[in-house]
Amino acid sequence: MEDVIQMYQLPYDPRYPVVCFDEACKQLFGEVRPSQRPRPGKPGRMDYEYERKGVCHQLMMCEPLRGWRHVKVTARRTRQEDARCVRALVEDDYPQAKKIRLVQDNLNTHDGASLYEAFPPQKARRILDKLEFHYTPKHGSWLNMAETEIGIMNRQCLHCRLDNQNTLATQGAVWESTRNAKNARIHWTFTLAVARQKLRKLYPSIED
Repeated sequence: MEDVIQMYQLPYDPRYPVVCFDEACKQLFGEVRPSQRPRPGKPGRMDYEYERKGVCHQLMMCEPLRGWRHVKVTARRTRQEDARCVRALVEDDYPQAKKIRLVQDNLNTHDGASLYEAFPPQKARRILDKLEFHYTPKHGSWLNMAETEIGIMNRQCLHCRLDNQNTLATQGAVWESTRNAKNARIHWTFTLAVARQKLRKLYPSIED
């Protein structure tokens, strides 16, 4: 826990960016009856009945201190998809960085092995050499600011019924562009001092 919190307290350094990575499953819903748009003097109406259209997955990458984020929507959650996102971070988004400090949870796809399953060994090694993994503790995924960004995205633009992956991806891309243009940042206030006070029961008791 302290390792991740300490990452968030570091000053901004483009050579060693702190990037958060997380993913979430999104249920797709279709309407059985068309919704009615609001008209002057009348509210819009949506029938309570719906039909399930499957699921897709949101992959969120964000650099809190820079006010940047990128979301990718995929049909499945696989090691290869995770690896492609990480490759894009290293080669496309942060080609000049010496080392990317990557904060993520302990999901089984969040390790160097995913890169070797997706790319030739030489390329996987080259990508891995530019990464420094930092994991949130078990039951501590709330420490990952990418999870916070997913929550913000879901509340701001994905709260309505979406019935296909392309629509979800389009909505996410518009939200991403708008939020990046504002350089919207998360103001993290959970410092080491706060953690040691509020979560003191998690620390071992040492008697003098």
